[in-house]
This record gives sequence, structure tokens and C-alpha cells, in this order.
Amino acid sequence: MDLQIDEFYKDAAAGMLMLYQVFPRKAALYVEDLIGREEPDEFGLPSKRHQSCLSAMLWLADEGYLRFDSTIAYDALDQAVLTEKGFLRLSRGVPHALPSEETPPAAVRRVQATLAWQLRDALSAHNSERVARLTRLLFESTLTGSRDIV
Repeated sequence: MDLQIDEFYKDAAAGMLMLYQVFPRKAALYVEDLIGREEPDEFGLPSKRHQSCLSAMLWLADEGYLRFDSTIAYDALDQAVLTEKGFLRLSRGVPHALPSEETPPAAVRRVQATLAWQLRDALSAHNSERVARLTRLLFESTLTGSRDIV
């Protein structure tokens, strides 16, 4: 089992959602806000978990999902914002995301069917399998606009 991959999915989703909630403003994206406080090792260096979370955010930037001005030591990305790619992927509709027996108003249905809403719901429910599945959808570029409800 690749625990670091599950943590990566969770960190990537949490970081992207944090930026989605303040979009289009820039914000500091602190590792501690995403994973909680981690004690440094005996040499004063960030824990492996802390480093992995920061590395996940840097990878998202390298892949074009977010951009930032600089890092704040090993603690944060400063002036981070979603790119168009990141924003569009989070705001697109997830096919069959809502139960068919529910018929909420169109505006509610539009928001609740977004990948951002679904990821937030999965993270709050601590459903790691659903977080992994939805985060993989975030990285898929094959979903076409015809299936998008945004």
C-alpha cells in the first residue's frame, strides 16, 4: 500500500480547495493549515510529512494547477492562486455526482455537482477512497465540456 500517495491526494485536494475558497485573490498557503502542526526532527528540519505536503504544493505549481510568488521558508507558498486550469478543473461538474432521487434547485445542483464541492465533502467525511478517486478526476484532462454542467 502506498500511503504517501493517499496523503498526496489529500494534500493536493486540501491545498487546491483552500485556494478555490479565496479565488481569485492570492493567499499564503501554509502547510500547517493543510496537515496540522508537525514537530521538526532532531535537527530542526521539517518532518517528512511536512516536506511531502509542501512538495505536493510545489508539484501542483509545476504542473500548472496553481502559481505562487515565493516560498516562506519550508512553511508556505506566498501569494498563491489557482491557475485557469486549476479553477476550471475544480469548478466543472462531476458526472452523476448527485443522487438522482434528489431534485434541488438548479443553482444548488450546479454547486453541489462541482468537483470542488465533492472533494470538500469527501475530505470532511474522511473518506480516503473517495478523496483519491475525486483527486484523480482533478488531474484528468479527458473530461469533455459536454459532460460539464458549469
